[in-house]
Amino acid sequence: MVDEGGGIICGHYDRNCNLVTPCCKKVYPCRVCHDDAELHVLDRKTVEQVVCRQCHKTSNICEKCPSCGTVYGTAYFCQICRLYDNVDKKQFHCDGCGICRAGGREKYEHCFTCELCMPKGVPHKCIEKSFRNNCPVCFESIHASRNETHIPKCGHLIHLPCFQSMMEKGLYSCPTCGRAMVDMSSLWQNLDREKEMTPMPEEYRNLYREILCKDCSKNSTTLFHVV
Repeated sequence: MVDEGGGIICGHYDRNCNLVTPCCKKVYPCRVCHDDAELHVLDRKTVEQVVCRQCHKTSNICEKCPSCGTVYGTAYFCQICRLYDNVDKKQFHCDGCGICRAGGREKYEHCFTCELCMPKGVPHKCIEKSFRNNCPVCFESIHASRNETHIPKCGHLIHLPCFQSMMEKGLYSCPTCGRAMVDMSSLWQNLDREKEMTPMPEEYRNLYREILCKDCSKNSTTLFHVV
């Protein structure tokens, strides 16, 4: 979004400074605004200067403006990620992830196999470096995304908005492995009732077929049915 003076209005962060981007020598409110406007991605850790929104003076990366004393991020500041925020989101920097997270450090612990901060007390299936993969739905980065990540039982990560969209469309299988991402018990019960109400023709009633269960990866033999 652009204001009347031609400047970019940031809808991502509430802060009191703009970033001077070393890659294209321009000034942007945040890295997301930069990435939306340019054909390249800003490495946030390469930013060395900011511009105060109060006095418009340029300074090196610091907590507050050396000229007028304005605090650039009244709620949070990370020297490593060059992250400033006036809104308290329980932000914290994770050395394992290499970036800042939201939600409270006390609620998460870093899994060095998955390379991801996982909720404490919630078991998960470890997949080596799974956080470095892209979301299998939108193909955008899991690691660099500002979207929350959903962790299904199979361990294949997916953006929460993408997961919610799949649920709304009745798509319950993991796009990566095909395993169910939710409890399917009620659906199987409905299918069993539908099978009982839909008898097969006489010539098919004793027809068996070998099947492979995607959830447990086991073969079994069952009666054939069109349902």
